[in-house]
Amino acid sequence: MSHVCPWWFCYAFDNPLRRLVHDPVAMLRPYVRPGMTCLDLGCGMGYFTMGLARLTGPAGRVAAVDLQEKMLARLTRRAARAGLTGVIQPRRCAPDDLGLSDLAGAADFALCFWMLHEVPEPARFLAQVHAAMKPGGRLLVSEPKMHVKRDAFEAELELARAGGWALGERPAIWGSLSAVLTIA
Repeated sequence: MSHVCPWWFCYAFDNPLRRLVHDPVAMLRPYVRPGMTCLDLGCGMGYFTMGLARLTGPAGRVAAVDLQEKMLARLTRRAARAGLTGVIQPRRCAPDDLGLSDLAGAADFALCFWMLHEVPEPARFLAQVHAAMKPGGRLLVSEPKMHVKRDAFEAELELARAGGWALGERPAIWGSLSAVLTIA
């Protein structure tokens, strides 16, 4: 399996100061509306999950997917403190299966933030996300410039295009290479 960010390292970047460059609500507001079903893929301790849940509101849901139980446990505590347990659904996945078959054709928006480069089989990952999306659904892929070179990011986007995704806008996100993909 590829490198996976250890749970304890998330404290280095999952903190209030990060909001100065990555405000989850401001970043995701153009893509998320109340009542939507969203996926936070590689959610970690829920930095973006919390923002997604606030944007979808009580009528929406956010499937927060991660490999690591400790990440999901921290997310569950945060969601409870914020009163968002009815919106956020923590889900532990396997390295080769996102466990989204029950959401086939149900998701409006998916976020893959700074983690696609950690996935052992990105084409398979992207196909599983594609299967979970509604027609017109969007996937925001963002990779850290410090770890992923532009040619590697473009190769990820080419895998997505080969798997039925259409390339949309390329939002400017601090420290990132980013693109919005839609169901072709």
